[in-house]
Amino acid sequence: MTQGWISSLVPPALFSMMLPLHSLLVLAQAPPEEPSGGFLAAIDAVFSQIVAVLDRILFVSIAGVPLVVLWLIGGAVFFTIRMGFINFRAFGHAIDVVRGKYDDPSEPGEVTHFQALSAALSATVGLGNIAGVAIAVSVGGPGAVFWMTIAGLLGMTSKFVECTLGLKYRIVRPDGTVAGGPMYYLSKGLSERGMRPLGQGLAVLFSILCIGGSLGGGNMFQANQSFVAVAEVIPLLQGRAWLYGLIMAALVALVIIGGIRRIGAVAGALVPAMCFVYVVASLWILLTNFTAIPAAFGTILVGAFSPQAMQGGFIGVLVQGVRRAAFSNEAGVGSAAIAHSAARTDEPVREGIVALLEPFIDTVVICNMTALVIVITGVYNTASEGVDGVQLTLNAFSSVISWFPLILALSVLLFAFSTIISWSYYGEQSWGYLFGRNTTLAYKVLFVSAVFVGAVVNLGAVLDFSDMMILSMAFPNMLGGFILSNQVAADLKDYMSRLQSGQMQPEAQRAKETTTF
Repeated sequence: MTQGWISSLVPPALFSMMLPLHSLLVLAQAPPEEPSGGFLAAIDAVFSQIVAVLDRILFVSIAGVPLVVLWLIGGAVFFTIRMGFINFRAFGHAIDVVRGKYDDPSEPGEVTHFQALSAALSATVGLGNIAGVAIAVSVGGPGAVFWMTIAGLLGMTSKFVECTLGLKYRIVRPDGTVAGGPMYYLSKGLSERGMRPLGQGLAVLFSILCIGGSLGGGNMFQANQSFVAVAEVIPLLQGRAWLYGLIMAALVALVIIGGIRRIGAVAGALVPAMCFVYVVASLWILLTNFTAIPAAFGTILVGAFSPQAMQGGFIGVLVQGVRRAAFSNEAGVGSAAIAHSAARTDEPVREGIVALLEPFIDTVVICNMTALVIVITGVYNTASEGVDGVQLTLNAFSSVISWFPLILALSVLLFAFSTIISWSYYGEQSWGYLFGRNTTLAYKVLFVSAVFVGAVVNLGAVLDFSDMMILSMAFPNMLGGFILSNQVAADLKDYMSRLQSGQMQPEAQRAKETTTF
């Protein structure tokens, strides 16, 4: 509906300018190399000015708190109260759904609940879990971990709201493919409320921001940083970024050409594997230092309310790419709603309940694993100026596991690859919304090319700009969530009523009863 006039206002050439993108995670690492000069340097200089302006807008402080953090955390608190603390009371049901107890192959959709969850998780579990947490602890003290955990728990409800809306307003095409996400519930949902112009404007804005973010923070930054980590343990790749870029681009192309079904299948295998590798390494250190765990928790709780911890918590959000949206895994940004819209179900609330597991896994579990290792080993007390987040985490793990650099390199590679393939789907859906489904091949070519460019080029300001776009996605997305929250609350009440009355029985039980009769 929008592609005709949007194409004239936002030509595809605009998005080619967004190719060299980065991530706010660079704040946690050594300053990027400056472009050598010429055209690339000119682009970087222009975007430096844009980034400076956006920084003053997005991070303007209100009572000492950045505006965007207030927007995300304030929204998470509102949704948690409005939805009756669904993040806690539906936790067990969410696990049952993910395990497949309520799967029905006859329902519309392209992927299972587990695959949708894995696809969304693969875009959020990443370098922020390794680098961002370390910086938050080293700058703000161990108490910052407490605030990350609290905000992660609150973010579970933001994720529930946006993913419920994503499935509620999705489009199921005659061939069975699905299109959904904030751009659809903003345009369709707000139109139902008599706010058609506002809804369409917010949907277009979200789509533009999502495309830019997918090419940069969700793609080029991942390729760039994963090459750095892998080259450290594979000498053959040192000085051969082009080779790594070609290999990564080829692997990405093989996956994304298959669409969400192949992405979901790959993510369904990668996410458990990469989480397992990283969590096992963390658990090994925690178990070998079991007696120090109570003291570590005590240190975290004591420091939780100190001014240093508050500052470190907020800095930690920014350093972690702000892609988990205020201490969580993109809760409030709206990206995951695109992946969950493809789930095979006709119950929007059920998929929203599945989605609330994401911030718990990403922030409450994995981030806390990293934080506990850093606190127990005490490396945050000895961090010298200039030591980046990845190096700090590496020091913490290496103090107990001498061969941890190999695990870290493997984790970074898996995290980066899974993030890239999931963000390709987010950008593709947004591109299709703006320009039409028939033009998405051009986006895929652009995206795969960006993987290669990301591995060999490092343009700081242009890449920072892309993560600011990811962060800015929260403004149209959360506004739509606020306006449509009454519909979500009503749907939730109806769903929980049917669940508690026994009207919804697991698929296995329904099949058994059908056989009996």
